[in-house]
Amino acid sequence: MMRRWWSGMKSSWHYSFSLLWLMVIALQWLTYTEPFWLKATTAAVLLTIAAAGVVEILLPVKRGYRLILEVCAMLYFVYRVILRYELYVPDPLLPSLRDRLPDIAINMVPYLWFAAGALALLLLSSWWVSSKARILLFITTNIVAFAALDSFTSAILWQEVAWTVFAGMGWLVTQHLRSFQLHYPRGWTYLLKYPFKIFINIAIIFSFVIITGVNMPEVRPTLTDPYTAWHKWNGSGLSASSGTSGTKNAGTSDASAGRTTSGYSMNDDNLGGGFNYDYSPVMTVTSDIRSYMRGETRSVYSGKGWSDDDRLTRGPLSGAAVGKELDREPGSKVETQTLKQTVKLLGNIDYPVLFGAYSIAKVDSIDGKEQSSRLLWRSADSEMLWDTDGNSGNYPQTYVLTSEVPVVSVQELSKQTFEQLYAGQNNTQYLQLPDNFPERVTELAETITASAKTPYDKIALLQQYLQQTYPYSNQPDLSRGKSKDFVESFLFEIMEGYCDYYSTALVTMARSLDIPARWVKGYAPGEQAQLPDSLAQQGLSNNNYTITNADAHSWAEIYFGEYGWIPVEATPGFNVPLLTQNEEPESKEDTQPEEDKPEPEQAVADPGKTGGSLHVGVWAVSAAAAVLLLWGGYLLWHYRFSLRFLLGRLRNGKPLSPVQKVVAETERWVKYARRKGMLKEEHETLRESVARWSRERPAAAESLASLLQMFEKAKYSPDVIEDKDWRSVYTEALRLHGLLKSDK
Repeated sequence: MMRRWWSGMKSSWHYSFSLLWLMVIALQWLTYTEPFWLKATTAAVLLTIAAAGVVEILLPVKRGYRLILEVCAMLYFVYRVILRYELYVPDPLLPSLRDRLPDIAINMVPYLWFAAGALALLLLSSWWVSSKARILLFITTNIVAFAALDSFTSAILWQEVAWTVFAGMGWLVTQHLRSFQLHYPRGWTYLLKYPFKIFINIAIIFSFVIITGVNMPEVRPTLTDPYTAWHKWNGSGLSASSGTSGTKNAGTSDASAGRTTSGYSMNDDNLGGGFNYDYSPVMTVTSDIRSYMRGETRSVYSGKGWSDDDRLTRGPLSGAAVGKELDREPGSKVETQTLKQTVKLLGNIDYPVLFGAYSIAKVDSIDGKEQSSRLLWRSADSEMLWDTDGNSGNYPQTYVLTSEVPVVSVQELSKQTFEQLYAGQNNTQYLQLPDNFPERVTELAETITASAKTPYDKIALLQQYLQQTYPYSNQPDLSRGKSKDFVESFLFEIMEGYCDYYSTALVTMARSLDIPARWVKGYAPGEQAQLPDSLAQQGLSNNNYTITNADAHSWAEIYFGEYGWIPVEATPGFNVPLLTQNEEPESKEDTQPEEDKPEPEQAVADPGKTGGSLHVGVWAVSAAAAVLLLWGGYLLWHYRFSLRFLLGRLRNGKPLSPVQKVVAETERWVKYARRKGMLKEEHETLRESVARWSRERPAAAESLASLLQMFEKAKYSPDVIEDKDWRSVYTEALRLHGLLKSDK
């Protein structure tokens, strides 16, 4: 049975490798669709493709049987996926499988369509792409599709293109070997005797491509890509978008989507990456006090980002009526100052929330009207949600809010102990950390705050450490990141970043010290236009602030018991406007010290996916470098004679003759003999030395005599010396080496 199976495997090797390359390309499409699909959909498709590949490669049976097995595997994995993501919860009142089948089928259907479609595409492609011409057409079609998506959308897909090219090369090599097998069976039989040589040659070619790609210079594009040109022609910023397709920004990011311009993001599952500043205006805010424009909060850290992105299930919601006071949860010991803000949107962008200072107390009007049915209020997080069911479609262009801004008693708060602030409270939601949260992050937080006794002082030390230790960068060097945990990678490996890095680090480090904290995103206060001197001399002031996509930001809020939630800024160059009991409110002319923002530039790809070079995994580059180094070492060893004689040629100014090569080889074995204690005296000829050595080392006497004879023939005989003669000297010298080693 095993012999029959192995025979089938050998006969279908070409199909197996073709399917492998096809699956590599399929994974690139999964990478592209991952940000848009549900996690359950991606998992179902991935497992289905993997199962189909295993069945097709390892079970060389009739196609019909394989198809039945693949469909069964698809049904099983989709079922497991809906259980894993709790999309289907078995009803305990229906114990039998027959009773549960209708519910199972209903919950599986949407995911089955995706899985079945992926399976069909995989099998059809493996059947149709069966010649070199079709392989080239298939690969070209995929590359063109990725290039079009890269150009006309905000996705950066150069890495997907790189892997597709890699798979295409492998596929063409496989097809070439298959063609060789069919047309030259005897030659194929000979090649099978030396599979290692075939593998090494293929590995060398691939390694050259990889190393050349990663070392290509990064050249900025001469022409503007169509996506950027189209947006500029329409006069809108690159990050202007509608619905829930937010873009990457200085405060919130979506690395998996490959977005590289600043702006408010709708997905915080996978933080990190880099971005370029987009200074397109988003809104103007009329306000007597500068404030952060607070949007949404997150509390569930996954190790990669903030995973509680379903705004309907993060906490209880209640209806909010325009013009009526909202239920809030302020600390009982916190004084507040009333602040009215008028917000005007400057683009057709839909947001999930209304932005305002912490904490919103009332929505005064929406687009000039004192009514709206699209508002929902989450008091626990102070979030004002807009259009939760997505039916309205028109985000308000103007709204007026009244907020109660906390006035913090710093001196009093800094004296409050853990017991005084948190005794008898259940803050589990805001102390959550993954089970595999890195221990060294906790140890670092404990080391930094060892000298502090109260929560407030510990937070102050963490804030100071983050601001002073890690430089701000909107293009952090992601190649230094090795850890799977976002915070650990930032603190110990990348060691630079923007606000997502600092705010997430502060929240998680605070939680590791049992201090409740949450992550907040929104916008920094923006810039205030300077009034002409004539108006300023009349005592007029400007209370209008323009907020751009570059002001998108994230920060931390720390819970201090009855003192409520206090915003804390850990990002260098940012300073959250905070009212305290011992200080006057910040002057309206006071400017916020922010980091130096570069001038707007042509959008550049993510550092991990730079368009100027072929970026693959570090492991692939390391493997390619190792292959080339080993190959280079082999070449040096294989051509060592040519290199040695090349040096002799350079010294003499002409090629060495066979006689000179014999003399050179003789000098080499004589030097080796000297290292073994067989010294040649100055007054001795080589013949006299060899005679003495033969008496001292009888085991090597025959070899020494042979070498002496070949030397004297080359040096003194009239016979013609050829290349074979010096090679004979080399061969006999190797024999002498062995004899001298064994003759201790």
